[in-house]
Amino acid sequence: MSDNQLYESHPPEERIEEQIEILKKHETFVYAGFWMRLWAYVIDLIVIWSINGLVIYPIFRLFNLSLDNTSFFSAITITTTITFYAYFVLMTKFFQQTLGKIIFGLKVETIERNKLDWATVLFREVFGRYLSVTIWLLYIVIAFTKRKQGVHDLLADTTVVHERNAYLIQKQA
Repeated sequence: MSDNQLYESHPPEERIEEQIEILKKHETFVYAGFWMRLWAYVIDLIVIWSINGLVIYPIFRLFNLSLDNTSFFSAITITTTITFYAYFVLMTKFFQQTLGKIIFGLKVETIERNKLDWATVLFREVFGRYLSVTIWLLYIVIAFTKRKQGVHDLLADTTVVHERNAYLIQKQA
């Protein structure tokens, strides 16, 4: 039997169902590990830095506002902090992923596979991320948990999975 005959004998729907069965036998999701998530986060930081550089800082210069960020409560510090958290909250709520996660094919899911609600997203992306950003070592927890969860994931009952596997499971349901 040639490769084409073998390929034609198993239509795409059957191959997808086979992949879904394999995933169900294991843990349903393929969790995103520390390094994948780190690189996605680095890309997100570059995106946020770009937003600040292309939008926030020019507005401050246009209105002749101080760009001195030596104070924790300076206008520029507060504004760029709002940009940081707003980016993660809005992208996670509306797309279940940030641009960094999109590039690497990752997606935020709840442990119970429910739709992400505002409370979960706000708790994960504001409170949980604040803890993780304040104490960088907390990100290392991702490398040692069964579901590759960071502290912010553990607090919000979420995890980050490879998007293709999540898509296959949802399509089957």
